[in-house]
Amino acid sequence: MAEQEFTLPDLRRVLAEVAGEVPGLDGDILDAGFEELGYDSLALLETAGRIEREHGVRLDEAAVADARTPRALIGVVNAGLRATGVA
Repeated sequence: MAEQEFTLPDLRRVLAEVAGEVPGLDGDILDAGFEELGYDSLALLETAGRIEREHGVRLDEAAVADARTPRALIGVVNAGLRATGVA
């Protein structure tokens, strides 16, 4: 299986599909808080579920809940991918 890494463009796409586009999502958002970007905890849970289904990975629920920024959530996803041998 080819190595796969989850990236900011991947996250932007999933966020937009799950919860809709928000202004400024195309800017430098890696360290912006999800609440600041307009995404609540329900949107993030739905986002995590979509990522799990699309990428065949199980994400640690506590780590997802603790991820307050896109950079943190991308890290959680990539850790999950590495743990399953996908990345």
